[in-house]
Amino acid sequence: MTGFSADWLALREPFDLRARNPRVLDAVVAAFAGTQQLRIVDLACGTGSTLRALAPRLPAAQNWRLTDNDLSLLARASGMTRPTGVTVTTTPIDLNHDLEAALDGPVDLVTTSALLDLVSEPWLDRLAVESLARHIPLYAALSYDGRVEMKPSHKLDAAIVAAVNKHQRGDKGFGPALGPQAASAAIARFKSLGCAVGHGTSDWTGGPEDREFQMAIFAGWASAARETGDMTLGDTIEWLTFRRDQVAAGRSSLRVGHVDIFVRPTATR
Repeated sequence: MTGFSADWLALREPFDLRARNPRVLDAVVAAFAGTQQLRIVDLACGTGSTLRALAPRLPAAQNWRLTDNDLSLLARASGMTRPTGVTVTTTPIDLNHDLEAALDGPVDLVTTSALLDLVSEPWLDRLAVESLARHIPLYAALSYDGRVEMKPSHKLDAAIVAAVNKHQRGDKGFGPALGPQAASAAIARFKSLGCAVGHGTSDWTGGPEDREFQMAIFAGWASAARETGDMTLGDTIEWLTFRRDQVAAGRSSLRVGHVDIFVRPTATR
């Protein structure tokens, strides 16, 4: 699986937290109201942002099993401050090959953030089939869906976004990624299996004050666009220079579309 730096994960976490869809999050919390103890597996945990977002709202007694293939990120996740009553174990695992092992054992909820847009359709199908077979609900947040709004506009915006969305569909370690189609594919697949699926938008929003966040995104997009071969170097430089100038002048705003889903098997455990 393609990794992410701890610095980038730290930079994006406040925007992730603000973006999480409140109705979907409320549905997760309501599903476990009155539960005495929860056993949660977090797939591709990074430094533990899903735990930090969700744990304070769930019953106090929680055991989280954090899984990732990056040992450095797992070490950071293991050492984080956590709410009273929350215990954490970390498991290094290659989710492409060992998804089933990650789900083994007593599990009440599977969580993940910013993962589904990186995985392939066959992998998503494995996740759907395995979680349904175990009757485990799934909270999957922050899947990129291809919607982008940038202000002020530039003539190359559409070309950049098209190239970025093409790049998103490349192999991220699971085979050809679903990219912007991930959320819609997941919703359709789980519904086809008879699951109840709640979903809602969870868009990143960045204003003129969010300079570092916007700069990081625009630089990443320019690099991704160039990797596709669909943008000339000159056009990419022109676009990125314009974007950086707008950010530096405090005139830039950005919205990046994401979707949260909460899946519940129709049968109970």
